[in-house]
Amino acid sequence: MLLFTPGPTPVPEKIRNSMSLPTIHHRTPEFEAIFSRTRELLFKLIGSDEIILLASTGTGAMESAVINLTSSRLLFVNAGKFGERFGKIAEAHKINFTELKYEWNSPTSVEDIIKEIDKDSSIDAVAIQISESSGGLRHPVEEIAKAIKQKNKNIMVIADAITAMGVEKIDISNIDAIIGGSQKAFMLPPGLAILGLSNSAIAKIGKGKGFYFNLYSEIKKQRTNTTAYTAATTLIIGLLAMLEEFDKIGFDEVYRRTALRSNAVISALSGIGLKIYPKTPSKAMTTIYHDKSPEIKKRLQKEFNVSVASGQDEMKDLMFRINNMGLIENNEIAWAINSIEVLLDRMGLRQFNGDANRIFTEIIMSLKS
Repeated sequence: MLLFTPGPTPVPEKIRNSMSLPTIHHRTPEFEAIFSRTRELLFKLIGSDEIILLASTGTGAMESAVINLTSSRLLFVNAGKFGERFGKIAEAHKINFTELKYEWNSPTSVEDIIKEIDKDSSIDAVAIQISESSGGLRHPVEEIAKAIKQKNKNIMVIADAITAMGVEKIDISNIDAIIGGSQKAFMLPPGLAILGLSNSAIAKIGKGKGFYFNLYSEIKKQRTNTTAYTAATTLIIGLLAMLEEFDKIGFDEVYRRTALRSNAVISALSGIGLKIYPKTPSKAMTTIYHDKSPEIKKRLQKEFNVSVASGQDEMKDLMFRINNMGLIENNEIAWAINSIEVLLDRMGLRQFNGDANRIFTEIIMSLKS
């Protein structure tokens, strides 16, 4: 089965092998050396002032960032299930919040964010997805973060980059907390969260809040190459192996290949008449809006061994999503693209003529851009 869901992504054999070695204890010099090298490469990848690894899914890092960086009121953007989650976290911790809600295919804007900040001086943190994976939407987070800091440098900017980290180069110069997850571009099993922090965020954290997700405790420990609690040793070993693969290829080259692949998939599928759902697509995935999405998803798996993701909630039966994150083999994604066009023919929706694969191949081989 070819796994093309936008998380979890497939785990390459080399990474699986790295995690299959005998388990080592997390309070040993051997693991401290692994942890140190992993942090070194994450600093190179992200560019933040501090890096924290948490034994949790990305949601744990979202919760940790919200509770440690919000003192009075959180402003968050809801353009999908994961934006909505920021509000649920705030509500669970009885943190005051303001919600900006959008259709799942529509990005927020600098103007909308600044308007809310101007209306309410109690807002001291803003949370937003860089890539909202519910609908494959890309928000203009870097521009928003810059405008927020120009307005009030003390407002914390929390960016969920779970489906953006490792996908594209992100300007973090105005972002205080940037969140990543193991099961996306890093092509690992779920269970490890990454949190990049600015010096301003570290100052605001102070002694921290919460217990397990207290960032003060983790900053103190991880600066000595250990963790406050039991580390996700196997996942960190796998993360190091993947980061070394990225580093060997070159981070900028990984981003270039991902952008090229994203352009090729979007062009190929729109070229055979399929509708790209978001107005500003993320490079992490391609989201197709189609009223026969459930049948397409089911038959792709049954007839072609291609597993894609459906939508969620009210969009469950109206879209399917194809992963573009990580080190994907071109021949595998070409198979997925061709399978979709063949299936449309079998469903009587469009006669097959090979356009999808032709367009994909022309772009991926740089014959057309």
